[in-house]
Amino acid sequence: MTDHQVRRRELYELLGDLPPRERPIGAELVSAGEHNGYWLEKLVLDLNGIEPVPAYFVRPIEAREPLATVLYHHAHGGNYILGKDELLDGRAALQSPPYAQALTQAGYAALCIDTWNFGERRGRTESELFKEMLWNGQVLWGMMVYDSLRCVDYLISRPDVDEGRIATMGISMGSTMAWWLAALDERAKVCVDLYCLTDFHELIRQRGLDGHGIYYYVPSLLKHFDTAQINALIAPRAHLALAGTLDDLTPPAGLDHIDSHLREVYAQAGVPEHWHLERYVTGHFETAHGRSQVLSFLERWL
Repeated sequence: MTDHQVRRRELYELLGDLPPRERPIGAELVSAGEHNGYWLEKLVLDLNGIEPVPAYFVRPIEAREPLATVLYHHAHGGNYILGKDELLDGRAALQSPPYAQALTQAGYAALCIDTWNFGERRGRTESELFKEMLWNGQVLWGMMVYDSLRCVDYLISRPDVDEGRIATMGISMGSTMAWWLAALDERAKVCVDLYCLTDFHELIRQRGLDGHGIYYYVPSLLKHFDTAQINALIAPRAHLALAGTLDDLTPPAGLDHIDSHLREVYAQAGVPEHWHLERYVTGHFETAHGRSQVLSFLERWL
């Protein structure tokens, strides 16, 4: 077992009592048809054996299969209604068009689920769900990560998905999910995280913990990992991070630390070009240049 594999197991074991990884996955097709110039499937997935997971799968209408595919993770933003609809409709923090259009126009397929407590899975407060899970030995972030990992299992089961060309991406909470997933699962060949590459220790120093929802916190994590160490598990795979220097959720000193560490890790791996941190003098939102960077990075590495 390699050092990376040992560390991945250590990271995964911090995520609480999770369902078995080998349990079968189910998928029910609710509807399918053309939508805004692309093909849209509305699905209900059985990922965890506890509650159903509504999902969207989009692809170009005229597509040569199998397709490079993006596992897209929606943001939080205190909007528990939006959920996976962010893929189709966008949100104020993102550029236009929504990523369903941008990705399918570029020739990619994409999958997005409602994560725990969002979209069609809402109905409890985040605090209520966190407390209930804690009593049962579960970690809310761990259950979210588990569903995302099972999404990769689902994607590679589809004949229209190229299992060797899967990317993970998102903004804000979705950004954090993108780099956690890529750190834990080598099947994610490309990671794109937008505006939430947060150095945990610097966040504490800046007294910014309340900027992140309670879902975000994993017991004992800092005894084992910092942000840079988690992200180092993605190397040598391609990783693009976008950040705003005015964003309270990503203190600049923390970005400096992560960037320095990952530059060294990727240089030692012989692929320094696979890591890139792009900073903008902005807050917590995607810029037009940032959107261009994302699509160019996917085109180059996916």
